[in-house]
Amino acid sequence: MLTAVVIEDSRLARNGLMRLLEPYTEIDVIGSADCVANALELVKSFRPEVLFLDIHMPGESGFDLLEQLDYSPKVIFTTAYNEHALRSFDYNVVDYLLKPINKSRLCDAITKLTASDVETPSETFQEPEIATMTMQSKVFIKDGGQCYLLPIKEIDYFESCKNYTRVFFSNKNAYIKKPLNSVLKRLPESDFFQANRQQIINLNSVTNTDLGVGDTCEVTLNHCTSISVSRRNLQIMKAKLGF
Repeated sequence: MLTAVVIEDSRLARNGLMRLLEPYTEIDVIGSADCVANALELVKSFRPEVLFLDIHMPGESGFDLLEQLDYSPKVIFTTAYNEHALRSFDYNVVDYLLKPINKSRLCDAITKLTASDVETPSETFQEPEIATMTMQSKVFIKDGGQCYLLPIKEIDYFESCKNYTRVFFSNKNAYIKKPLNSVLKRLPESDFFQANRQQIINLNSVTNTDLGVGDTCEVTLNHCTSISVSRRNLQIMKAKLGF
């Protein structure tokens, strides 16, 4: 049995989720909290194995809570917004449930949770099954002392840096603590394109294309950055851009 805490500022949502969890005998809900301050006291006292955690709460967010803990509980985020999906990868996330939470999606999350419990810590991460972001979505990126709430449409391209991904936007850049292939799964397929093994480009940022000899291609983003398109991906890009 896994001990769990429900952290949600809305009393109705908090009680509703606790009722939905009642049939799951493998989950022992040992308490609940309505804000980060109360949750922090509860979590530090009982060190639950699982947090059902809202992101948007008055004062501090669910992310603020996680950054104050000295251990890494499994987390199932509960939120009305999908814009924080990328940042959620920084933590020991099992799933990311969008409100209103339905029984089927909760069942899927519990299945992932109990499956991950029998694996080693390095194997427990399973990427949340969430809706693909749209060009109207925003993503929170924290890079050192800088924090950005960035509209997806303003990102020019992503670049692989081993287990990190570097994000380029408005003559700035920052890092996401996830590999490039994980980022690609969340992006709008119609607007973002993997140009090569190292880079994903925003097709709306393409201002020029240079088709060379032998099926080679260079694209220019916002009149300044040049990106090479691999041969295997060139035909896909031609179809997307309609030439």
